[in-house]
Amino acid sequence: MPDAKNRPQSSTQHASETESEPVARRGRPVGDHNAKRAELLAAAISVIAQEGYAGASMRRVAQHAGCTTGAVTYYFANKEEMVGAVAQNLFDRVDALLETNREQLDFKSLIQQWLEWISSDQPDNWLAWLQLLTHARHEPAFGGVIKQRYARFRQVFTSVLEEGQQQGKIRDDIAAELLADQVSAISDGWLMMLPIEPERFSAERGQALIDALITLISPPKAAKRPSKAKAAAQ
Repeated sequence: MPDAKNRPQSSTQHASETESEPVARRGRPVGDHNAKRAELLAAAISVIAQEGYAGASMRRVAQHAGCTTGAVTYYFANKEEMVGAVAQNLFDRVDALLETNREQLDFKSLIQQWLEWISSDQPDNWLAWLQLLTHARHEPAFGGVIKQRYARFRQVFTSVLEEGQQQGKIRDDIAAELLADQVSAISDGWLMMLPIEPERFSAERGQALIDALITLISPPKAAKRPSKAKAAAQ
């Protein structure tokens, strides 16, 4: 009797084994490159927000995106590159908000959209951002990326505030650069505490906070002068 190991396999048997053990393929994934990269970045943001920086392995991101780890490594060489791309992506979104409101100098709408950025329907963006800020303390190179992008944002925000000062919409007794730093710090403080103390940021109170901030950066109202009749009576 011929040895079983040496028996030729039938085409049916071979096809069955091939289907149960797919061959790994290398090379450029099919489909839209930019769309796939955006999908992986979204998955990375969700994993970082939910499991922290330490738990955001490339394998975990692949599982969340429903693809192989190889697909992730095609777009990002390692975890550091992936996290750096996440940080750049989050800053790009904030820059887009700034540009959207720049033409009309609608500062109230801008700040409102900042707060909505971590609303209940999309909380992962800011939660991931908080994780990255914590991580940046221990990674000088990554911290440099954050510092560079934040400085660029403040520079653009300063120019927007200067335009507002020229149009009389923003107080000009304080330098625009200082106002940009102050508004950024206030907004960051709100966004940092909102996931922890959501009760402080109800729709009504959140609107009141925004109104108060707009009042702080608006030109001071001129003191009302008493009417001539009232002055004569005095």
